[in-house]
Amino acid sequence: MIRLAVRCAPEQAERVLAELVELSPGGVEEDWAPDYVEYAIYGPPGELPEMGEIEAVAGAGLVEIESTEIPDDWADRWRDFHKPVWIGERLVVRPSWESAQSAGPSSGPEPAPIEIVVDPGRAFGTGAHATTSMCLELLIEQADTDRDQVARGAMDLGTGSGVLAIAAAKLGYAPVCGCDHEADAVQAAVANAALNGVEVTIERRNLRESPAPFAPLWIANLTAPLLLAVAELMGGDQQPELLLLSGLLVSERERVADAFARRGYRVVGGRERGEWAALRMQYRA
Repeated sequence: MIRLAVRCAPEQAERVLAELVELSPGGVEEDWAPDYVEYAIYGPPGELPEMGEIEAVAGAGLVEIESTEIPDDWADRWRDFHKPVWIGERLVVRPSWESAQSAGPSSGPEPAPIEIVVDPGRAFGTGAHATTSMCLELLIEQADTDRDQVARGAMDLGTGSGVLAIAAAKLGYAPVCGCDHEADAVQAAVANAALNGVEVTIERRNLRESPAPFAPLWIANLTAPLLLAVAELMGGDQQPELLLLSGLLVSERERVADAFARRGYRVVGGRERGEWAALRMQYRA
């Protein structure tokens, strides 16, 4: 396993991160220092982006690129970093080797009413990233306020590990479907759905080339360029009633909102956490 680290000037951080997520959909590690930001991606030799691609991404803001071989026990060391993640007091996402109670909120219920077990792997989504947690928060709010929509189902675009689709199913949405372009993600999502005892249909689909399947609710934790591609391919008689969009930087929020506004949607809520943003958008039929 190789760790490829890219250090860039802080003023270039948002652009570099957005591009790296495109090159490495499995996720990006982030570390801020006073005079630089380091992003790291992991993968077997031959499966990581070429140095030239990385240099092009960072451009004039590049400080350093470093490639490091990870010890054989790297997979076991992940256990030191992945802990249960609580979404308010309603839901917890945890790896299989941790109990929900080991990191529960001081005032929260024990055990959690909704518990999702997802082990870190090659598919993005353990609940720890701000984009995932904000999406889960919006999903819980929506399930609590519109039970009629819950009964008509949801679609998770770019499902990754399947954590959002699994959460939707455990909140009562039915049917729940998901799609992802990566074969590893499809396999992981199917396995995780089975592990959590929920019925979720997962298909492989390239959202840059094919319109997203219809569902009353779309949950899309994707990068801004991919969200823009999804908006571009929308059309037809059936439009989702509601969109929960995450994965975008604060600086990209207006552009993404405008793209879906041209398809008939308006912003009715959202979240902001650090440099990340999430949107709730309603169809104006």
